[in-house]
Amino acid sequence: MNPVLYGLPNCDTCRKARNWLARFGVAHDFVDYRANPVPAPTLKDWARQLGGWDKLVNKSSTTWRNLLPQRKNPGSDPEWTLLLKEYPALIRRPVVMQADGTITVGFTDNGFKKLFAR
Repeated sequence: MNPVLYGLPNCDTCRKARNWLARFGVAHDFVDYRANPVPAPTLKDWARQLGGWDKLVNKSSTTWRNLLPQRKNPGSDPEWTLLLKEYPALIRRPVVMQADGTITVGFTDNGFKKLFAR
């Protein structure tokens, strides 16, 4: 099974990650999570694997800054999943899911070299 890269097609970081994978010949699948929303149980699992919602949500994004203050403090998993369903651009990009179900978030050249043993 190929690793799956979740992101947005117009995201510069996602494009860099996809170009890196192509350059190093890493077969992968891409999922646009705006067009194909990630199910709530999967989002919860991602947050758990990363160490909490704060590790999954990009709080430096324009989308986050433009949220109403009362939306920035979800108090439960259902509130977080609802927020991310409504604003998928809040999810850090890209999310890479390996064949064993483990995930990583973000892209750096060195990080991908380690992740894909290149």
